[in-house]
Amino acid sequence: MLQRLWQRPRATVSDNEFSTATSTSASSKTFPSGIKLLYNAENSVVEYREDDDTALIAARQRPENHLQNILHSTRGIIFLGTPHHGAGLAMWAEKLARSIGLLKQTSPQILAVLERDSEVLARIQDHFHTMIRSRNKDGFQPIEITCFYEELPLQGVGIVVPSQSAILPGYIPIGIRCNHIDMTRFEREDDPGFTAIAGELRRWIKEMIPQSNAGIHRVSALEQQQGRTFLVPRTSNPGFVGRVNILEKLKARLGPMLRPNGATFQARAALFGLGGIGKTQIALAYAYWVHVEYPEVSVFWVHASNAERFHQAFSQIAQSCEIPGYNDPKAKTLNLVKAWLERKDQRPWLMIIDSADDTNIFFNSGEAVPQKLDDPDRFPLEGTLGCYIPQCSHGAILVTTRNKQTGIKLTKGRGVIEVGGMDQAESSQLIHKILESDDLDPNHISILTSRLENLPLALTQATAFIQENILTITKYLELLDQGDNSLIELLSQSFEAEGRDWSIPNAVTATWIISFKQIKEQYPYASDLLSLMSFFDRQEIPKIFLSHYIEQGSYQEVYQQEQKGQANRLLELEKALGILKAFSFVLEGKEDENLSVHRLIQLVMRKWLMTEGRFGEWAGKALLTVSDIYPFGRYESRRICGDYLPHAYAVLSYEGLLSTSEVVAKAGLLHCTAGFMHIQGQWDKAEELLLQAVGMRKTVFGSEHPSSLNSMAGLASTYRNQGRWDEAEKLEVQVMETRLKVLKAEHPATLTSMANLASTYRNQGRWDEAEKLEVQVMETSLKVLKAEHPDTLTSMANLAYTYHSQNRHHEAIELMKKVIDLRTKSVGPNHPDTLDSIDLLKEWSDA
Repeated sequence: MLQRLWQRPRATVSDNEFSTATSTSASSKTFPSGIKLLYNAENSVVEYREDDDTALIAARQRPENHLQNILHSTRGIIFLGTPHHGAGLAMWAEKLARSIGLLKQTSPQILAVLERDSEVLARIQDHFHTMIRSRNKDGFQPIEITCFYEELPLQGVGIVVPSQSAILPGYIPIGIRCNHIDMTRFEREDDPGFTAIAGELRRWIKEMIPQSNAGIHRVSALEQQQGRTFLVPRTSNPGFVGRVNILEKLKARLGPMLRPNGATFQARAALFGLGGIGKTQIALAYAYWVHVEYPEVSVFWVHASNAERFHQAFSQIAQSCEIPGYNDPKAKTLNLVKAWLERKDQRPWLMIIDSADDTNIFFNSGEAVPQKLDDPDRFPLEGTLGCYIPQCSHGAILVTTRNKQTGIKLTKGRGVIEVGGMDQAESSQLIHKILESDDLDPNHISILTSRLENLPLALTQATAFIQENILTITKYLELLDQGDNSLIELLSQSFEAEGRDWSIPNAVTATWIISFKQIKEQYPYASDLLSLMSFFDRQEIPKIFLSHYIEQGSYQEVYQQEQKGQANRLLELEKALGILKAFSFVLEGKEDENLSVHRLIQLVMRKWLMTEGRFGEWAGKALLTVSDIYPFGRYESRRICGDYLPHAYAVLSYEGLLSTSEVVAKAGLLHCTAGFMHIQGQWDKAEELLLQAVGMRKTVFGSEHPSSLNSMAGLASTYRNQGRWDEAEKLEVQVMETRLKVLKAEHPATLTSMANLASTYRNQGRWDEAEKLEVQVMETSLKVLKAEHPDTLTSMANLAYTYHSQNRHHEAIELMKKVIDLRTKSVGPNHPDTLDSIDLLKEWSDA
């Protein structure tokens, strides 16, 4: 059983049958019990200069049996931040040594060894590899070697031993998320560094124990070549929780490959979903599960965010597995690795292609075409990498991607698994595991997970912020409650996270902005649509908004020049939306085809547009779009008005500077929205909207412009419906007199203003004044608009109501009968106006 810590190591040698060597770059580290330090890196390089010797090499060259057994019994070496290649460390090595109290006086011999291109380090490495190869050639069990390197800088110093210096070519490299001093100081058994080192030791022991009683087993070269490899450059994530359903899907999908002769075709699967949703963490958990449950299966991790890193990963595979020809400078590494993994005598393997977000680096205008084998010097171009992914039944491929389209292509349409947000239980478990507290309020956790929409990266970021700033969840929620800007600021905070690639930003905002930039560069049309949608309400976005933007916006000229018809425009729209859906930025309803956008995506997109200096531009475009589409509120348009209302409010909320055309559009949208509030009986809201519309239209057009008068008339009607007769009358008189002057007496708008004033008189009981205006309006409407026009019918109904109020019942009933007859013919028997007229007639007849 491995214990947690042991005392400061000394240069000792184990006399156990299975000894394990551990080397570090400083002697003040602590290590798991059961590991004996074979030599200390700095001291041994100095000794090498003096004696031209090191422990294993000396043991091999000495005749004594007990010393020979040191070499024969050594089965594994762990290097912890050991400099194998000079990296220009000498210029600050003394500063480092003094800062950690390692040496009272830094040895000049050590400083010389740490110089870049150090001859001593080169000689040590050369002799070390010679010794290892000779030992293997003699038929002894191979020595397991794993190189751990630091991932965080030491404060005031930086990275002490860079990864390229700490890694031996051909052996497993694993990063520890600590600085050089802390990378072997473990406080708990679940410390990621301890877990990683202990995991390697358990793996070694598991492979060694079956042969421990059989003496020294000599293996053939073929057996060595068929040994499994675990090339995963990350420790397992101790904070990983849940995701059982997805892991089970992966086991079912890729499982046949893990069993001997279990598959006749290559199993492939792809995890796709929003950046930060946890795809890589699931893949990492699956890799370590395979590592433990199927020790005969090799696991290779390929980071594929760009062509260079894809090539680097394949080069690492070639070196670690010592694929024949890998050290030939003219070798075509991608071809070598592909051919080697496809060999029929290979053991099962799993390749995880992580962060494969860009389809263009794998496929270019369709299928990738492999480069000719007789052209080994040519570096693979983007657009060709898809053909270098090995294809065989004894190997499986697992892809993680933000882009569903990429996942579909890389898996050939099979095994594409969507990764969504965590459920409430998983989110709560994640927070408990990170904060390591049992007294957290479940209600506060529930609110936090809901506010961050169960997004794993956002939850991890929030808990990191809580820990680093010594906050409570309640206090963090108070920060979130300060508004969207506060939320975005919190989501922009950088933090350290287990299991994430060093090249990918941890902050949620930075993670998504990477995708925004990729879409903008490769699919500008899709980028524009996402920019537009970020200013609508996030749910139930009608496609007509997007198609209208295309037809009216800058794309109109493009389509006209390219002579593309309506069908082509719709095709381009669907293709652009396909990109956004593939990246999980946009969801489409199954029934109504309306679109929705993740709330946090909208907020981050706006932040990015603000950074790019385009926030106001897109806010204006969204305003113009909704203003063009939103109808004036009346009975016939009530459903559409209700559906589009959240988007109207969303674009109206923008308070930045507007162009004149945008001011006009905003005033028009305010006016139309107020019309909907009017028919809903929400007079206060209608008044609020119309006051803004009147102010804007007067500023742009003046007080006598028809648009200004329309909004003033609407405001007067709102006053009337609120029982504010004096205010209504004053404004209606002003509107009527202006229209009589500007538009003349027979203009429909003038007649409407006269009818509105008559209604105010009628509501005040001023029947004679009301009748005089209503007769004039009706007679003029019959002449100008004809009898079946809605405005004419309204004037007739108003006059009938006035007659009834004057106790002229017979005239009222006869006129209302005519109204009902005409309305039934023009708008139908079930129209609200028709039904109102019928009810009034019945009421009058029964009186």
